[in-house]
Amino acid sequence: MAALKFELEKKDPASQARAGTIITDHGVIQTPIFMPVGTAGTVKAVSQQQLKKDVSAQIILGNTYHLYLRPGLEVLQTAGGLHKFNGWERPILTDSGGYQVFSLAANRKISEEGVVFQSHIDGSKHLFSPEKAIEIQRVIGADIIMAFDECPPYPSAYKYVKNSMELTHRWLDRCFTHMNNTSSLYGHTQNLFPIVQGGTEKDLRKASCEFIASKDAVGNAIGGLSVGEPTELIYEYCGWSCEHLPENKPRYLMGVGTPADLLECIALGVDMFDCVMPTRNGRNAMLFTTEGIINIDNKKWEMDHSVVDPGLENETSRYYSKAYLRHLIKSKEILGLTIASIQNLAFYIWLVTEAREQIVKGSFSSWKKEILPVITRRL
Repeated sequence: MAALKFELEKKDPASQARAGTIITDHGVIQTPIFMPVGTAGTVKAVSQQQLKKDVSAQIILGNTYHLYLRPGLEVLQTAGGLHKFNGWERPILTDSGGYQVFSLAANRKISEEGVVFQSHIDGSKHLFSPEKAIEIQRVIGADIIMAFDECPPYPSAYKYVKNSMELTHRWLDRCFTHMNNTSSLYGHTQNLFPIVQGGTEKDLRKASCEFIASKDAVGNAIGGLSVGEPTELIYEYCGWSCEHLPENKPRYLMGVGTPADLLECIALGVDMFDCVMPTRNGRNAMLFTTEGIINIDNKKWEMDHSVVDPGLENETSRYYSKAYLRHLIKSKEILGLTIASIQNLAFYIWLVTEAREQIVKGSFSSWKKEILPVITRRL
């Protein structure tokens, strides 16, 4: 068992983009990296075998709130944790449930102790505290686990954002205390990442970054963005956060975003990303490809027998045609959801892998300028 290690290998000369390697007990992650979201122990419509073979995923996410409610901690612990339960041998990251609790605004109550909320499944009441969030993530067994935080909505009054940030910091101290007083259940090291908050207030963001950095954690997360604010503010406050976080630790921007968001935020110094967009949009007929964005529902693809994406090397993207995928989607065939989800995830992984290669070569900024108009155009 060894704590997570991060090796910073190369920086782009014309931006803050960086290439690195994260080493965990379940394997190596090359950054920048995109992490497919497996909310309930599965990336929707995609098998673990497909995640490895077609998507080339190095790490996936699990969701503390959803896994706690279903299948429940007893099932996960008797299985030996989520790795054994779902058969994924590579690294896993779990969020703390804070964002899900944030999204249940009408059914939760926040106090110093934690958050009382109602289950979206059966309406039962539960308490998530910093200690409880750590306990649940111990049972899930993820390699990287997140501190319990409060995520204020956008926009929020300055005083609310400040109080929320200070509460998140007090909760963080409790998370570290509970981590230090407990042990991994399955023989591998679990690594706690704090989460920067502070909304779109520069002084609060800076203060939060400084507080988080003082904890000397093995990695740090940037939270509280992509919660309704304009895209330009996401970039501004992401960049501001990166400026005030340690350079020698991985930086994880939570819940962002589009392919353009990934490239812009890589340029600002982010190493890790997650977002439900590739799978959610895929299930709704939007394909991200190396040639541009496709609405596969459109009639223009009905007779297009070219492959879904000739620019990707995985078997799924180069085997099925656009016309066939359109037929599956229009017919509401489950296979259509799988093909679209694999395509989008494989594209996201291709994008960050290519970004890494360009950073190593010293050509990231010029490549980004060339590729952005291509991948964001509507076909």
